[in-house]
Amino acid sequence: MIDIARPKIEGSIAVADGDRRIGFAEYGSATGRAIIWLHGTPGARRQIPVEARGYAAERGVRLIGLDRPGVGSSTPHRYENIAAFAPDLETVLEALGIDEFAIIGLSGGGPYTLGVAHAMPDRVVAAGILGGVAPTVGPDRIPGGAMKLGSFLAPAVDVAGAQIGQVLSIALRFARPIAEPAITVYGRFSPEADRELLARPEFRAMFLNDLLHGGRRAMEAPFADVVVFAKDWGFRVSDVGVPVRWWHGDHDHIIPYAHGQHVVSLLPDAKLFELAGESHLSTLHMATDIIDELLAIWDQSRALK
Repeated sequence: MIDIARPKIEGSIAVADGDRRIGFAEYGSATGRAIIWLHGTPGARRQIPVEARGYAAERGVRLIGLDRPGVGSSTPHRYENIAAFAPDLETVLEALGIDEFAIIGLSGGGPYTLGVAHAMPDRVVAAGILGGVAPTVGPDRIPGGAMKLGSFLAPAVDVAGAQIGQVLSIALRFARPIAEPAITVYGRFSPEADRELLARPEFRAMFLNDLLHGGRRAMEAPFADVVVFAKDWGFRVSDVGVPVRWWHGDHDHIIPYAHGQHVVSLLPDAKLFELAGESHLSTLHMATDIIDELLAIWDQSRALK
């Protein structure tokens, strides 16, 4: 496994009047335009492709990955709904001295990305989503995909998710010798596009580094995600007015491509990029394209002011 450089800055910030903390990892330029990266489910703050980290430095971007509650350096917490994440992020932004920003969400980070864009339309310049989870209840819902099972399991996970997460955290403290073979096995049962991505040393190293570093302290966030995804999100997708760009593989076996089409059709200002032959994880190689697209929108918004 190749070595992964540590973030330039890494730590945690107190939120909710100091009752909880949110972990973060910062890459790129300390003075550049800020892009917040929200990891998938499961994942943690270091789940950012190596090439995106280097590209951020080249483009003068301040790229910041966040832990959701219950993973990495973030305190376990169950949000009432997706919308309830935004106040925590607002506190983090204030601590880091960030006003305007763009935001990227991978898979399970997608709903939170939309929630933040809805809550902070005057601060979010643009949002980018890779294979994001779609609503499962309410007027915006669409059936199928991984959340069909997730919705079924949500009541049990709501009760036992924290305990399961604690067991997984303990297991991950001793998992380093078997972690890489486990990723190999996962790749063998994945679609070809994901299998090819996981065969690339830099992506394997990123996933392993993120899993072993973030998950060994806490692994409750994925279960909290499942529970909150299965509820009303606390806002309507059609009320998200900021520009959204959505990338989705047409061979995605976890979040169907039709889910991306559905959510984009509800958004007032959105564009869908269909990634032919790509699956769920393999879309991560589009990270630099996302940065370029969001910065272009940012430049256009500045030109109009």
